[in-house]
Amino acid sequence: MNVFRILGDISHLLAIIILLVKIHKSKSCAGISGKSQILFALVFTTRYLDLFTTFISAYNTVMKVIFLICAYVTVYMIYGKFRKTFDSENDSFRLEFLLVPVTGLSFLENHSFTPLEILWTFSIYLESVAILPQLFMISKTGEAETITTHYLFFLGLYRALYIANWVWRYYTENFYDQIAVVSGVVQTIFYCDFFYLYVTKVLKGKKLSLPMPV
Repeated sequence: MNVFRILGDISHLLAIIILLVKIHKSKSCAGISGKSQILFALVFTTRYLDLFTTFISAYNTVMKVIFLICAYVTVYMIYGKFRKTFDSENDSFRLEFLLVPVTGLSFLENHSFTPLEILWTFSIYLESVAILPQLFMISKTGEAETITTHYLFFLGLYRALYIANWVWRYYTENFYDQIAVVSGVVQTIFYCDFFYLYVTKVLKGKKLSLPMPV
């Protein structure tokens, strides 16, 4: 395991912790897309089914369990404990626009036509677009809390570090997974505008705001 993979996992975990701490401390889910969190929970669930079939390492197992637990705790906080603070009106992205094509693509383009492999492929494709409801929500409200932007930054950084991980593995192990790489690049592209705004506004102490749609 190389340093890019480890830093990517740390960045991913830090993003989730930032989100959970934000919700817990403020006792509010304002500005958080519950639909994106449902998609991420679905990503982890379909990807980590190999917990029941394959042991890779203690690190791998622990990280998978942590991500699963955190994903479902987040969903519970949004739709359960703090549901009264959830902004359902602005979290209006239609999930079928993502789930239907992702499901179809996972059946058409995969490494092998087996249930676990199709579900793994589904999780890879879904993760590449799971953040869209959150970005849509921000574009609809026109702004995002600083803590929410930190969450999105570390989530995007995780994907960028994983691209570096794939480049490293290609040159050191001659390993290349087209499905994972292409999906990861697509996901990182979605963050590009956000990264620019994060550097030019949030890091300078300004609030991230966007032009309101006409």
